[in-house]
Order: sequence, then C-alpha cells, then structure tokens
Amino acid sequence: MSEPILTRLLLLEDDPNLSKTLMKYLKKHSYDVDWAKTGEEAMELSYDTPYDLYLFDINVPLINGIDLLSELRNAEDFTPTIIISALVDIGSITRGFIAGADDYLKKPFDPEELLVRIKAKTSTLKEVLKFRNFVIDMQKDEIFKDGEQLFLGEVQKNLLLSLIKNHPNPVTKEELLLLHEKPSDLALRVNIAKLKKSLGVDIENVRGVGYKVI
Repeated sequence: MSEPILTRLLLLEDDPNLSKTLMKYLKKHSYDVDWAKTGEEAMELSYDTPYDLYLFDINVPLINGIDLLSELRNAEDFTPTIIISALVDIGSITRGFIAGADDYLKKPFDPEELLVRIKAKTSTLKEVLKFRNFVIDMQKDEIFKDGEQLFLGEVQKNLLLSLIKNHPNPVTKEELLLLHEKPSDLALRVNIAKLKKSLGVDIENVRGVGYKVI
C-alpha cells in the first residue's frame, strides 16, 4: 500500500528556534516541510522541488522574502504563499500583497492560527497539480504547458501524470505498463519517446526500476 501524498511546504525563516518549532508542529499535522535559512537557498529549493505552499519571512539574508516572491511570480511560479513577518506596518503588508502573497500573518502568532491559514490555502490544491511549466487540472482532466492546453491520448496523459506525481522518485515499469490497454515493453518505450519528443520532458530510464522525470 502506497504512502499518502503529504502537502509539501517550503519554510523561509532565519530564526532557528521558530523554524524548529513550526516544523515540528506542522510535521505533527502531516505536512512535509523543507527549511531554508536564506532567500537564495529558498530560491534554489523552489527550482528543484514542486511545493504546495510557501511560508516566507521577509527579513532574511541574501534575498528578502518579498523580493524572492516577486521573482518567483515573474518566473510564473504561482505557488500559494503566506508571508510570516514581524513587520506589521501597512507599507510592508502592501508590498507583500503587491509581490503576490496570498496571505500575511503577523508575528508573533499561534501555530494553530498558521495551520488554519495553511489549510485554507491548500484545501483545493490536490485538484490542481503544478510541475515546472505544467499545470494539471485533476477535476477537469486538463493539462496545460506554458498556458496552452495539451491534447494527449489517454495512455500518454496517464503516463505523464504518474511520472509527475511521483517526481523526483521513479515509477516502476510494472506500474507504467498497467496504464496501457495492451501492455508491452515496446508500447511503453514508444509512448515515453513520444512524450519526450512532443513535450520536451526529460524522462530518464532508471535501469532495473522504471522511469522518472528529471
């Protein structure tokens, strides 16, 4: 039986004590949390990992949270973002929302309040899957790349979904074969090759295991 998919959060916070407290609390409530101490570190993590939600402090080293959020939005990363900051002046709050924040929580705060806000922002996330320049509307069964809707056959669509959902881990060949009406090694190789060619997706053959997107 597979593990349940956890909501994945990126926490940008340079206060180690607060970070450890929040991570412990959120993990207790079944959230998977990555911690970045600087804006630069958070940027690198955001490029490498698809997150469901960002939690950004503002006053952090190298790149502040507002500038980072602005850069991510300019790069068409629209991951829901909650700013957590001790800056409570209207100017800072306004700049946060202009940069693209979805919510703004003033420090100090009760972790339970943060949890309520996170749940409000992520309750419908699993209906929309975002991966790099792909957006997949699970409810409408639609896939978009760079804002353009893709019209894929059922097998290729399911292959792409399976690979993206499991990123960065590989999907076994056996699992991918089950997505075919007439399973065969040749059919799998052909459909993987078509995905790579038509969509420009980097798909790697993991010897003895299966395939993964890289």
